[in-house]
Amino acid sequence: MKINPTQLLSSIIISIGLSILAWGIYEGIIGFKDRDRVVVVKGLAEREVKADKVTWSLQYKELGNDPSVMYSLLEQKNRIVVNFLKNGGISDEEISINPPTISDRQADNYGNEIMNYRYKATCVITVTSSNVEKVRSLMRRQAELMKQGIAIVCEEYGNNSLNYEFTKLNEIKPAMVEEATKNARITAEKFANDSGSRLGGIRSATQGQFSIENRDENTPFIKRVRVVNTIEYMLD
Repeated sequence: MKINPTQLLSSIIISIGLSILAWGIYEGIIGFKDRDRVVVVKGLAEREVKADKVTWSLQYKELGNDPSVMYSLLEQKNRIVVNFLKNGGISDEEISINPPTISDRQADNYGNEIMNYRYKATCVITVTSSNVEKVRSLMRRQAELMKQGIAIVCEEYGNNSLNYEFTKLNEIKPAMVEEATKNARITAEKFANDSGSRLGGIRSATQGQFSIENRDENTPFIKRVRVVNTIEYMLD
């Protein structure tokens, strides 16, 4: 039987093509399996820091029937509060006096309540300082104002009259990111050893957002800073 050279060449080309295709499929399967050999871990870093900024609102009220007399009383009380703050080491730049507000209680009386005082005045003096300990020491001495006839009250409608902040996050960010990354690698290496694998390079990484929260409700001047990094490692 005579073999047609053209048919023989075609058969050889087809065979080679099928072999290349088979090899490509094999390599693709192996590559796909290799890509699936990954471990995703999270690395945590936490720090406890002291607040470096405080905002303290001192609010007090006055009742009366003559607005002009009430304004005079408020000015007198403002001077007492400011002197108290300055004597405690607070500077003029750290003190802000808001204009007093007066409400007409008779105009807002929908229940026809009999009132001895028609007007209610509210005054707020705000301290904003980076000397947190100095402000905290003054807060412990508020009773001195009560002895002079000034009762500091909590703000209405649940507003917080005291706020602590930590403003130096950028100074500790690099070290915390490094710590979180190291903790993630430790976890990944433990997983690789337990599974009989070898830890490879990083396939992807995501840095979580930093959070700053009060350590607890009793010590709002101590903050807990937290970040969680998510890292995907290859396994060999």
